[in-house]
Amino acid sequence: MRIIGGSARGRRLLAPKSRAIRPTADRVRESLFNVLGQSFDGIEVLDLFAGSGALALEALSRGAHRAVMVDKDREAIRLCEANAAALGFADRVRTIAAPVARAVKLLEREGTSFELIFADPPYAARAVAETLVQIDAARLCRPSATVCIEHDKRELAPASAGALAQIDQRRFGDTVVSIYRFA
Repeated sequence: MRIIGGSARGRRLLAPKSRAIRPTADRVRESLFNVLGQSFDGIEVLDLFAGSGALALEALSRGAHRAVMVDKDREAIRLCEANAAALGFADRVRTIAAPVARAVKLLEREGTSFELIFADPPYAARAVAETLVQIDAARLCRPSATVCIEHDKRELAPASAGALAQIDQRRFGDTVVSIYRFA
């Protein structure tokens, strides 16, 4: 695993030792960021089910101001923190070790919102629609925010969830990334 573009381009990321953490493949990240654009100057990013933190770290490398990474797995949180530190982004990263539903409620109470949100729930959980509803209900999206959710090709992503409307969908083998815009 490595950072694809930006200031940390080519730098390697620590890989998880546990099979419970499934990082987004380099080719999927590269294609996703080609769709999203190359520059994220000054934006705030949220990475739910963060795993290694690769998606948020890629956005930071491309100019994002700050990232919040959420995962309930303690090993994943340690991995996110170690990767952020290795890239020199530790001061721009906040990690939350909690189930996503609880972290979303915490962020809602704090009044935090984001321009870009990534979510990569466990494929077996069939959690795409539920995750989108939680994001929308907690008002985590700033105007025109983009939400990218990774899921298995067998799980159908809804056309909309509250104020989130699907604008694109890309398939990479068994992996699908559905992209939503907050209206």
